[in-house]
Amino acid sequence: MGLMRKFIGDWFGRNRAALSVAVVLLGSFLGVSPNDAQTARTALVLQLEGIVGPALSDYILRGMRTAAERNAPLIILQMDTPGGLDTSMRDIIRGILGSPVPVATYVSPSGARAASAGTYILYASHIAAMAPGTNLGAATPIQIGDLPFPGAGEDKDQDAKPKKDGDDAVTSPTPHSPMEAKAINDATAYIRSLAELRGRNVDWAEKAVREAASLSSSAALKENVIDILATSVDDLLAQANGRKVSAGGNEITLDTRGLPLEQINQDWRTELLMVITNPNVALILMMIGIYGLIFEFMAPGSFFPGTIGAICLLIGLYALAVLPVNFAGLGLIILGLAMMASEAFVTSFGVLGIGGVIAFIFGATILIDTDVPAFRISWPLTAGIALTSLALSLIIIRLVFSSHNRPVVTGSEEMVRAHGEVLEWRGRQGHVLAHGERWAAISETPLKKGQQVRVAGIEGIILKVEPDQPESN
Repeated sequence: MGLMRKFIGDWFGRNRAALSVAVVLLGSFLGVSPNDAQTARTALVLQLEGIVGPALSDYILRGMRTAAERNAPLIILQMDTPGGLDTSMRDIIRGILGSPVPVATYVSPSGARAASAGTYILYASHIAAMAPGTNLGAATPIQIGDLPFPGAGEDKDQDAKPKKDGDDAVTSPTPHSPMEAKAINDATAYIRSLAELRGRNVDWAEKAVREAASLSSSAALKENVIDILATSVDDLLAQANGRKVSAGGNEITLDTRGLPLEQINQDWRTELLMVITNPNVALILMMIGIYGLIFEFMAPGSFFPGTIGAICLLIGLYALAVLPVNFAGLGLIILGLAMMASEAFVTSFGVLGIGGVIAFIFGATILIDTDVPAFRISWPLTAGIALTSLALSLIIIRLVFSSHNRPVVTGSEEMVRAHGEVLEWRGRQGHVLAHGERWAAISETPLKKGQQVRVAGIEGIILKVEPDQPESN
């Protein structure tokens, strides 16, 4: 037996490389790679930081799809947000609810918050966790329409009276209109449904919407608003181990202790989307695009302004398509730009230019239908674009007036009042020399050779002349 074991050991030692290659080839044939087991046992970490907008929701949803394709055991959504757009928030929540991979949302590091839209996302997650020194809440919708959510601590209801709820101060805003009441009721029903789905505190969820209530991380754990209070991601994985969650229609028992982590960073697409979905950048791109096309129409064949303008205009329109745009504002901006551009082609003595500036200012003011500060059009930018456009209009007006007062120097009109000399004359017609050229001419007054004349008019290629009267002193 000893000799047999020695023989087998020597044979495996000599053929280890060949056996490894065979295993790899067999795995490839069966569609399994050597790292599949390790990849399937890797939790993906996504960063939800900053204002919840189209770019951030696109990044989160693509990360969830990646986790589903890899059959990852867990997605960790590390959160620190003051809130954001309702449309983007609901896209993320729909992604979480439909994900076959459990999602653990972790508000961290200390000092982070899950305010407003972040509270809804936290309630929707399979595992809700917070780090010490963090907070959540203040989920009252501020504006009707796309229901943007303000940052934590923003209080826009001047009539709200603070009151105490345990250790946390809350406010009780009173709706000022039926539309505001509808918005609050809709948001309340939405967060209650999420709380019921995950078995969390339903009453406090409603209070977070109706009274803009907030909680610290320790209070949230006591109130059954979150599941875990964790000091680190490793602590979160240790406490989540063995918990049962429902994801993708299946009951899953989490096996997360010591789970390796893989950070999914934002790629160039997300960063580009974050830049162009800034309403100020989108407005600038639209301005460049429209003026580029105008310059192309004014100087056909130059190509450069038209090419750059078309690209910028399409990118700007794409950015506006994913933002909560008020179409009345967009229409006013387009009308204003068209009127200012028309000043270069139609002599309106400033009426079109000034009217265009006024339309542009009103349009930019109401363009983005949200109260989220990060998605507002900057007043200095609006004023700068309006003043620049007004300055261009005034320059065009001045050129128009100066061109009207300037004597004609080209064309047939320039011949009127020109001076000449009679070369030959017979009766009422003859030839004169004007501007160094010989012209056929007619006159009501008899003329003679060598006499100085002045052009009174022109009919086709025949000049109407009259004796040149010397100017009196």
